[in-house]
Amino acid sequence: MTLTFHFTPLNQEKADDIIRKYPPNQRQSALVPLLDLAQRQSEGWLSQAAIEAVAAFLGIPFLKALEVASFYSMFNLKPVGKHHVQICGTTPCWLRGSDQLRQACERHLGIGFQETTADQLFSLSEVECLGACINAPVVQINDIFYEDLTPYTLVEILKGLAKESTPLC
Repeated sequence: MTLTFHFTPLNQEKADDIIRKYPPNQRQSALVPLLDLAQRQSEGWLSQAAIEAVAAFLGIPFLKALEVASFYSMFNLKPVGKHHVQICGTTPCWLRGSDQLRQACERHLGIGFQETTADQLFSLSEVECLGACINAPVVQINDIFYEDLTPYTLVEILKGLAKESTPLC
């Protein structure tokens, strides 16, 4: 069975709007925002079919699009849980306790890095710099950044997300 990917009509309009921001001979510059749009449509990950569709839309080789998708940690090449917990592992966050955050997540969720809970609710990943070093340690859950965390506050956030309550900010 061959999987296919097509932007929804609304996302096709968004893709067309993104393309219009670039000169006609520089369409390939829209690769990152279009991959992001495809990933958002695909519940947080990029299938090969989605990457192929974006590459075809831009008129670039599939491998070029795959290189970009596999380089950036913002793109997921396999399914992730509803709440993708990304812990910054760079030096400032590590010095301020990101290892303890990882351990708290692993104990609370029962998974390690690059794993997803059995209920598909949480995935756990380590990422490089989230760009908020002044407020380390930092965790990104989907599109929300949480700063100055302790293991206790992170577990409370996870509990709230599991209950589908509004995340603590």
